[in-house]
Amino acid sequence: MPEHFRVLWNHKANHIKNLPDDTARSLYPRAGIYAEFGKIICISTGFFHQDCFRIKSFYGDDEKIMLEDFKTMLERMNSTQPYLLAAHNGKEFDFPYISRRMLVNGIMLPDVFDNSGKKPWETSFIDTMEMWKFGDYKHYTSLALLAALFDIPSPKEDIDGSQVAIVYYESNDLKRIVRYCQKDVITVARLYCKFKGLPAPADGQIVIIE
Repeated sequence: MPEHFRVLWNHKANHIKNLPDDTARSLYPRAGIYAEFGKIICISTGFFHQDCFRIKSFYGDDEKIMLEDFKTMLERMNSTQPYLLAAHNGKEFDFPYISRRMLVNGIMLPDVFDNSGKKPWETSFIDTMEMWKFGDYKHYTSLALLAALFDIPSPKEDIDGSQVAIVYYESNDLKRIVRYCQKDVITVARLYCKFKGLPAPADGQIVIIE
């Protein structure tokens, strides 16, 4: 980390530490969850098409190229018909994080992410965690727990979000991270279907687009 960012991280760490023994160094593994200090290496998407659920992943070491490709897909899809973006805890994490990293990389936000001045009901987002809250703003339930509750295969059977940085920087295994992201997308789709009383996509209905 460059020295000027190290100073800024030290300042950030002082505000997020919860335990007396917490230090900027001990908290550093959490730095990546903040868009100011992190980097996006993979975005997996999925959409229903006829009787299939199609998965498309954007990934790579060059964050700007990857985000530009992702933006191109969003704009291309929106030109044919309006769509909603879905994620678990996406309103508080995924969507703001992607938006911030786009701006850091000098990429203008696509319309679906440009929510400045919009009311909550005017955004194009579906959040399965918000759906499960039923208005209880203090209630947090992980995707893994809801998957277990609804008898959906766990997306965390190999790695979870806390291990992504180690797998990327130490193991250099980007494809493993892509598989993890794809499992997350499939789980969100199946969970949404459960919430709506719809048939969830079976393994044989899932198509991965390279």
